[in-house]
Amino acid sequence: MEFQWKHFTEKIEIMPEVVVGTIVIYLMLIAYTRIFGLKSFSKMTGFDFLNTVAIGNLLAMSAATSSPSLFVGALLIGLLYLLNYLVTLATFKSDKAQQIIDNSPMLLMKDGTIIQENLKKTKVTHDELRGKLREANVIKLSEVKAVVLETTGDVSVLHSTDDHAIDDFIMKDVQS
Repeated sequence: MEFQWKHFTEKIEIMPEVVVGTIVIYLMLIAYTRIFGLKSFSKMTGFDFLNTVAIGNLLAMSAATSSPSLFVGALLIGLLYLLNYLVTLATFKSDKAQQIIDNSPMLLMKDGTIIQENLKKTKVTHDELRGKLREANVIKLSEVKAVVLETTGDVSVLHSTDDHAIDDFIMKDVQS
């Protein structure tokens, strides 16, 4: 196998355009994030993840291959940010839209009892559950009031040594 230097020097004449394009698209991402808010960097729902992958792909394609062109790539990325913002706005204003777009949080444990059926549905293993309980400093399962798999994939552990019940507001959208 012969080493080919041309692999590294091929299309070197477009390097200034690639550098400028990358900088411009990067600055556009910062501007779009400032315009549409920091939610684009928060914990992601499935929709947020798809949007992030699409934006990353467009950024890479526009910067590295100029296809789509710099301006078309910037426009498409802006449209994805706008769509993400509009979906976020719809889910904020409408419970029905939120039910359609987002997953519901799922109850994995209640009052110290593991809900096996929900572990199977969510594909959370006993090892993962134990790890989350340890992270939350749970010493006894009887202290656990609830364990919830959130829409972002995080696991929330609600525990206490007191006999206080969990407020309905906290558990309102959780599937049991």
